[in-house]
Amino acid sequence: MLATLLSYSSSRFFSSSLCRSSIPSFHRSSIRSMADSAFKKIQIQRDDTTFDAYVVGKDNAPGIVVIQEWWGVDFEIKNHAIKISQLDTGFKALIPDLYRGKVGLDTAEAQHLMDGLDWQGAVKDIRASVNWLKANGSKKVGVTGMCMGGALAIASSVLVPEVDAVVGFYGTPSSELADPAQAKAPVQAHFGELDNFVGFSDVTAAKSLEEKLKASGVAHEVHIYEGNGHAFLNRSPEGVSRRKSMGLSDEDEAAVELAWSRFTSWMKRYLV
Repeated sequence: MLATLLSYSSSRFFSSSLCRSSIPSFHRSSIRSMADSAFKKIQIQRDDTTFDAYVVGKDNAPGIVVIQEWWGVDFEIKNHAIKISQLDTGFKALIPDLYRGKVGLDTAEAQHLMDGLDWQGAVKDIRASVNWLKANGSKKVGVTGMCMGGALAIASSVLVPEVDAVVGFYGTPSSELADPAQAKAPVQAHFGELDNFVGFSDVTAAKSLEEKLKASGVAHEVHIYEGNGHAFLNRSPEGVSRRKSMGLSDEDEAAVELAWSRFTSWMKRYLV
């Protein structure tokens, strides 16, 4: 089963032709130090393992688990978590470290890390993160994620009974991991019209997800952003550089603002 999932995750939605150069070292260190300063590092235990997580936001605010892209817990996912913590009246954002401290600095490293991911274990990490937030001041908790994290977020709507709402960005789970037709929590999903990761986050995958969510009977929204590609939410200078070096479409600030607005409305509806 794991081999099937890894084949899906590595070959199906990341092409070797869509590569990027690594971030210059002087940028990496400054970006990491600025992002890290906002977070409280904690440890969460589940089963017979312990993993690190990073928390930002007001103690008693509604919680949101923020799941990494295939790079790991890097500057971009921390940017997203900080933004989420500051939306509207505020949320308490938690990033679980699914890679156990490792970060991909180039495509080959990210590929290697994702290929080694225990997807079922990642779902258990997400569930433990949801429960940690509920035990530490958050009455309701949502899950969100981008790319690989988007797929895991949607999977959590099926596999994590404690989750109250889900928002996934440009990613869908393989059928071996989770069937969205069995979703139990409200799901909002966002995709770029020009996304060409076939079967994972392209328009066909988005429409297939919508049909499965209809079958589940849960409240759901699936949004497709005209003229946008994969990872359109990444707007930091370094994130934009990544996208361009991967041959992805130019950034669209209006689409980014609309997506965040929809995200905020959805999470407020179900968590506040």
